[in-house]
Amino acid sequence: MDNVLIVVEDLEAVTAFFVELGMELEAQTTVEGEWAGRVIGLEGVRTDIVMLRTPDGHGRVELSKFHSPKAISSEPQPAPANTLGIRRIMFNVEGIEDVIARLRTRGAELVGEVAQYQDSYRLCFVRGPEGIIVGLAEELG
Repeated sequence: MDNVLIVVEDLEAVTAFFVELGMELEAQTTVEGEWAGRVIGLEGVRTDIVMLRTPDGHGRVELSKFHSPKAISSEPQPAPANTLGIRRIMFNVEGIEDVIARLRTRGAELVGEVAQYQDSYRLCFVRGPEGIIVGLAEELG
């Protein structure tokens, strides 16, 4: 997998959230023009894009703020965990409590609680800016 796209309104806040999670800013650009519209099936496309890379270098998250045409919402806000579509991205972390505390400074809140799965993982979901759900998994042992 190359990357996952998340369409956002507040590009700065969402970027700061993912950087706080440990992702590295790889690139920022504005994309527009006929070729971009042909790729995604929209006319008059103009979008700001931020590309973030995971610390291990194996995955990326693309954040996109559409100026034209404007982004639309097709689901309830904030969407519950059983809403159809991609619901979350999960990251392996070290020190899950510390990560949660740092993400709270960026507006994140726990969706449920931190729970332990057998003797393997401590897991939780946090809801960040714009309702984005991120899973955190701390491997035990």
